Amino acid sequence: MAFQKAVKGTALIGGGAIATVFGLSQFSQYRNKHGALVQVQAAEGAPVRKDHLPTREQQILALQTSGEFDVLVIGGGATGCGCALDAATRGLKTALLERDDFSSGTSSRSTKLIHGGVRYLQKAIMKLDFEQYRMVKEALEERAHLLQSAPHLSAPLPIMLPIYKWWQLPYYWVGIKLYDLVAGSQCLKSSYVLTKSRALELFPMLRKDKLVGAIVYYDGQHNDARMNLAIALTAARYGAATANYAEVRHLLKTTDTGSGRQRVCGVRCRDVLTGKEFDVRAKCVINATGPFTDSVRKMDDQKVPNICQPSAGVHIVMPGYYSPDNMGLLDPATSDGRVIFFLPWEKMTIAGTTDSPTDVTSHPIPTEEDINFILSEVRNYLGADVEVRRGDVLAAWSGIRPLVTNPDSKDTQSISRNHVVTVSDSGLITIAGGKWTTYRAMARDTIDAAIQEHNLKAGSCKTMGLQLEGAQDWSPTLYIRLVQDYGLESEVAQHLASTYGDKAFEVAKIAQVTGKRWPIVGKRLVSEFPYIEAEVVYGVKEYARTAVDMISRRTRLAFLNVQAAEEALPRIVDIMAKELNWCEQKKKEQLETAKTFLYYEMGYKVKTDQLTDRSEISLVPSDIERYKKRFCMFDKDKKGFITILDVQRVLESISVQMDENTLHEILNEVDLNKNGQVELNEFLQLMSAIQKGRVSGSRLAVLMKSAEENLRRREAIPVDRSGGGL
Repeated sequence: MAFQKAVKGTALIGGGAIATVFGLSQFSQYRNKHGALVQVQAAEGAPVRKDHLPTREQQILALQTSGEFDVLVIGGGATGCGCALDAATRGLKTALLERDDFSSGTSSRSTKLIHGGVRYLQKAIMKLDFEQYRMVKEALEERAHLLQSAPHLSAPLPIMLPIYKWWQLPYYWVGIKLYDLVAGSQCLKSSYVLTKSRALELFPMLRKDKLVGAIVYYDGQHNDARMNLAIALTAARYGAATANYAEVRHLLKTTDTGSGRQRVCGVRCRDVLTGKEFDVRAKCVINATGPFTDSVRKMDDQKVPNICQPSAGVHIVMPGYYSPDNMGLLDPATSDGRVIFFLPWEKMTIAGTTDSPTDVTSHPIPTEEDINFILSEVRNYLGADVEVRRGDVLAAWSGIRPLVTNPDSKDTQSISRNHVVTVSDSGLITIAGGKWTTYRAMARDTIDAAIQEHNLKAGSCKTMGLQLEGAQDWSPTLYIRLVQDYGLESEVAQHLASTYGDKAFEVAKIAQVTGKRWPIVGKRLVSEFPYIEAEVVYGVKEYARTAVDMISRRTRLAFLNVQAAEEALPRIVDIMAKELNWCEQKKKEQLETAKTFLYYEMGYKVKTDQLTDRSEISLVPSDIERYKKRFCMFDKDKKGFITILDVQRVLESISVQMDENTLHEILNEVDLNKNGQVELNEFLQLMSAIQKGRVSGSRLAVLMKSAEENLRRREAIPVDRSGGGL
């Protein structure tokens, strides 16, 4: 305690001057923001919010038949949807086109944090960079807005910063306290210092040796893809004609009679699902395409220089036991100077991110190098008794940050996350840069610029305080009503409430009866996750049109466990086929496309590469002998391989029932040469990979070990071992 007081005293003296300078600029923040963030629709003058959500077909028709729009937004990420919502709530006739699905790009592949950016504040202080400081301040204001506009999708999260050197305690304490100070009246909760024992109590997985203590601060966390979708759906309810799978082919231009200049007046669009092309005309076209910003700008002017420098960030998901349920971890200085977050998310653990230059692509792929870098950093902070295994990576993905480039910068880490709004000579409005947390402010600035440039008749921004889809009648106890009224499992009810908010009742109403005593309704898609079949039906109403939409953005299965997502795919495709009238060929195409997505973009390939027919066998002789004996218990005929029949025979002998399809799946995971059988060498390769931590959760390995133990217990005890007898 004495040390803690001394540290605080030192921190106050050392950080006093900086705190005073930054504190003086905070008076403007002490306006009554909370009064603007009450549970209301929006400020006076906003259009009426529709109870009925238009279908995608109705939205496509509106795009074709509604005449000239005031604002047309290209891009269905967080910023694009935010622009559409801002424009629609100001009473502007609004359209939005997204060539893939809402949130299919960067907006669904974030760290899932709603934050001001601790590292950006550090840079602002160290470099006396007011722009960086202003960005952090704005982000902290927007953090408060996001948490209140969609409380079902977001929540405050305590994040621990472990300290392993005494001098770092006052240094980081000053920085974190400044973070609280910049947040002002919108500080979520005050940061605090923990002793070593208390830190280990809250985060028992931490490395104990040399641990001095820890500092805990608060940021927000959200379900990013669902948040993006909520923004898009809210815009649609306010009258915006929003359409996914609507690709912009080129910009339309007209000659201004007054100036003689070419002006953008709309786009040529193609419905990706039907192939039909049509024009959408608008007074103002907004480019909000994230990493693809420059490709749209070049549709306007081929000679324009690039303003975006894309940066790839890889994240991995690991089992929930790697972190506490309600405490994150921040590594402020990795081996190469990056920042790594280690956070609980959807009952799993998310770790990331990396930061490296990349090419712009619609299908970024996580690399084994980046995955191993994150695992290596995680190992540095977890105790020796926690084995961090490569095989525990359940999913991995790469997202592309649309950073605004500075011609003088040498690397993406030095680039600020500030956003810029530019207006081309032809009137194309471009919003670039920024970060997830500040999407609303970015949209506000963009629509303000559009109104000024194109003389649109509209008032001021009305999105501060606007409740997003599902938030209006949500409460923390809403899930209890779902359990009581519909007979849903408590875990499923909590999931529905935290995903759909007050719209969870609409999902519960269409949930199928299970035929069991409990739960009464709600058939799960996979046993270990609370996603139910009714969500697929409801997802189609939320504009999902592909199996990938369903496994990655309407549910988050692909981001949580690629194998579970693959397991759920056949049922998901069957349900979507019924809703969307797919033929058998279409079902097959959807299944294959979704599997390809999981294989490359969600880390399934790098996961399966851990065990191949070229994998080395690195086992000591005693282990090889032990595993050979286990294998021979199944291979009674000494064929050198085992088949489904061999496994069935052993299981029957220990009174275990398992259907043939499941057995086929289990053996197929280890059948490396895909010849319909598991050979001794393949089994040894599997056991070697498990020992090295490259593979975990192998059903065949667990099944064979369990069967071996059962058979041994059933062996009769010989007379000479039982102590004799008559």
